[in-house]
Amino acid sequence: MVSIVIPTYNRSQFLKKAIDSVIAQTFKDFELIIVDDGSTDNTFHLISQYSDSRIRYIKQENKGPGAARNRGIKESMHGLIAFLDNDDWWDKEKLDIQFREMQQNPGYLISHTQEIWYKNGKLLNQKKKHKKQHGYIFDKCLPLCAVSMSTAIVRKELFDRIGLFDESMACCEDYDFWLRTSVNHKFLLIDEPLTLKDGGRPDQVSSIYATGIDKFRIQSILKLLRSNNLTSEQRKLATNELHKKCRIYGNGCLKHGKQEEGKRYLNLW
Repeated sequence: MVSIVIPTYNRSQFLKKAIDSVIAQTFKDFELIIVDDGSTDNTFHLISQYSDSRIRYIKQENKGPGAARNRGIKESMHGLIAFLDNDDWWDKEKLDIQFREMQQNPGYLISHTQEIWYKNGKLLNQKKKHKKQHGYIFDKCLPLCAVSMSTAIVRKELFDRIGLFDESMACCEDYDFWLRTSVNHKFLLIDEPLTLKDGGRPDQVSSIYATGIDKFRIQSILKLLRSNNLTSEQRKLATNELHKKCRIYGNGCLKHGKQEEGKRYLNLW
């Protein structure tokens, strides 16, 4: 009934917690697809210790998180696809509650949940802007990634409508996907904290690209503006956000001695 996709790359020390949270679900009708994106650690050894027939292990050469998720989507057997990052985990009733809500609301192609954040093992209070939203959320998807991957369940037909994850993006491929989705589709929010994550580590993408993350978001907004699929109001919102991000990123480049790059982004607005 549900295909679960976990992309992973050299995260064996966290992966077990994610897998165990899937196996512990009160909802049992799932397949778990683990896409190993070229790991060189003991990921394979870890997964080989599980005898659960619902687990499928796929290894590919390292291509990035977007490509790994796309591989899982293509390999999936069911009409509902849930995503789980390799260092996050779920409340044991997450799939049960979310599956039921999607069955009761067939007009939604995507649902997501609230989440609980930890930083270095300590509970972290979220800012208001990080709370997940319901309905048409295009305006919320422009400033930041408004949907967390590990909270989402997507009907497979959505990928036929808007495409897969952009594999050319080393970061913010999730931001790009949710932004494209939000242009024409509403989001079903299950307003319960059913997803848990522990951040604050230097190996996380948000840390690696912390000083340049808006560069990828600018790329995504530009791509959307060039698609000519926006309403006049959406185009206005996207243009305003583009100008804001170009100004911030461009000035940041100038501050750090990247004169040519800074001027290029400042000239975009």
